[in-house]
Amino acid sequence: MDDYMFKANVDRCSVVYESTTYLEIVSYSDPTRNTVEEHPLTPDEFDNFLNRRGAFAPPLLPVGVTQTACIRMILQQNAQHAETFTPHVISLKPEVYKSMITTWNLPYRAIESTSVVGPFFWAAWDQDETNPHLQIIYRKSDVRKKGKTRGWELMLSHDVNAGITTGFAKGTPSSDIVECIKHLKACSFQVGHPMLLPIIIFSHELSYNTDIKQRDARDWLRKLEHAVSMRNEIEEREGYVKEGVVDLDAINRDLVECHSQVLWKRPKAYLEMLAHIEKTMKKFYETIPEIRKDEMMRKLHASMLARLDFYRVKLQGIDSYAYTTLQRLDIQRSALYNIIAQKESKLNFQMAGEQRKLAHASKRDSAAMKLISLLGAVFLPGAYLASVFSMTFFNFQDGNSVVSSQFWIYWAVTIPVTVVITAIWYVWEKKREAKYDREDMDLEKGSEAMERNIMAAMRRRTMSKASTWDSKNRDEQGKLVKGTEMINLGKKKE
Repeated sequence: MDDYMFKANVDRCSVVYESTTYLEIVSYSDPTRNTVEEHPLTPDEFDNFLNRRGAFAPPLLPVGVTQTACIRMILQQNAQHAETFTPHVISLKPEVYKSMITTWNLPYRAIESTSVVGPFFWAAWDQDETNPHLQIIYRKSDVRKKGKTRGWELMLSHDVNAGITTGFAKGTPSSDIVECIKHLKACSFQVGHPMLLPIIIFSHELSYNTDIKQRDARDWLRKLEHAVSMRNEIEEREGYVKEGVVDLDAINRDLVECHSQVLWKRPKAYLEMLAHIEKTMKKFYETIPEIRKDEMMRKLHASMLARLDFYRVKLQGIDSYAYTTLQRLDIQRSALYNIIAQKESKLNFQMAGEQRKLAHASKRDSAAMKLISLLGAVFLPGAYLASVFSMTFFNFQDGNSVVSSQFWIYWAVTIPVTVVITAIWYVWEKKREAKYDREDMDLEKGSEAMERNIMAAMRRRTMSKASTWDSKNRDEQGKLVKGTEMINLGKKKE
């Protein structure tokens, strides 16, 4: 079943082309004959390298000298194609890929791991009981960056009886494959252990960069805490204060970025993978022949197990540290949302105040217009006509209509009186407007006082447990608040 599924999966894969080299590290019972070779591998020599023919044939050894360990790999350390780690994509021709897998007894299931997510480690023994092989798949692929896929992959097969490890490794420039291969070549005396290269890659994955990321995130979090809780340590150079005003948008954006940084290389996945690696190492050491369990192998195996135990403790510390950071980020996010809600409430208060002002002004104008209209409609026509026609300037007796030549006196008196009355009305209206303005100011002050009370109450609730950063200032502020409350109570009693 495995061979059929392998061929079917390879046939449906698309092919990209990468530069290829070979690596061959051989150690002998005579250390002076140890060799480390890495050179470009041309397509016409590919099959010869797989089968150790021609220029790649094993050298003739003097009597008494034997080969103790060997690792032979095909490398694509600087994969450049944008699709090289896309699912169902291989970087060798299908027939060449099939030949490499079958000749070196590499795991058939590797072709099915092209679409796995996150760090992936798998190891198992093949079904050959007379000459068992330990097969390993170790890979990690990531999302695109600048349009290119990223990641690395490793396939290994270890012949337990002969002590020969064969495999294929590929990585993009952003991976540490180049450094890992350099590290492997520096450990040429220890290539008899098939888990050497996987643990080297695992070590580079858990390099100091992971610790620095978490430390930087915690430092970033502390600045965000100062900004959200408005502590006295906040400075304008931190980018959250502009002209004395806290930039809530910048804080919210950095909270999200800080959360993403904390989740970088989450320790839980690596802890689970570490358990699988330890299980594989235990099975390997139990399976190899006793003749291979010499002093060097025992020391190397014990050293690798100790290193894995060190990484376990390190990952547990990082996991605890990251968990605390995430919890504190959640607290600051909740506090920030409360502050934003308060700002929105203040805006709603302001809008309600402005709307109330408009409603009052509209009501006043409407009442004034109604009053003027009513007075004009009811009194002015009749009063005007009665007053004019009742004056002695007009004579309607004896059937004659006579207008006096002194009719101008009426206008000379009426116009100044009208002006005086209008002026008195204007002054009275101004006083009314001032009264209404004072009412509007009182309404606005009441809204601001309500907002201050809400902010003070929320800070007392949120800062009472968390404010361990400055106990002296906190005590002084508590005394000041208590003193203010006592003064207010005294004023109320008066």
